[in-house]
Amino acid sequence: MKTLENLNNVEKGKLMHELFPKEIPALLEFVHGMCATIKENEPEQRRQWEHGLFGFDFWLSLVSDVEKKINQYGMKLHSSSKLFSDQLFDGYLAIYMVHCLMVYTTQRVHTNRKFTISIDLLFNP
Repeated sequence: MKTLENLNNVEKGKLMHELFPKEIPALLEFVHGMCATIKENEPEQRRQWEHGLFGFDFWLSLVSDVEKKINQYGMKLHSSSKLFSDQLFDGYLAIYMVHCLMVYTTQRVHTNRKFTISIDLLFNP
């Protein structure tokens, strides 16, 4: 097994799914809701954008891509850690997914404290 420092985002997403499969449906529902909220409030989101590494249009493309994948694969993402990680944590999509994970675990109280701790361990630099 690789050390934590040597895992890429796809591997981290797969590990998270395998360790906490019961948490995945609620997480995906939250991510899908975040996609909808960002798109519904696009003018306001665009005005408030302060991330200098890339522009809002790039961010919006990530949001749209994640939303499309959730819509396309649906329930299959709940049961397949490989599909989940390959589709949602590959390449630049991991930027948006990690953002969603941080929001999901820091702004909500979860009954599974270990899940919250694992997200911090795996994805928080």
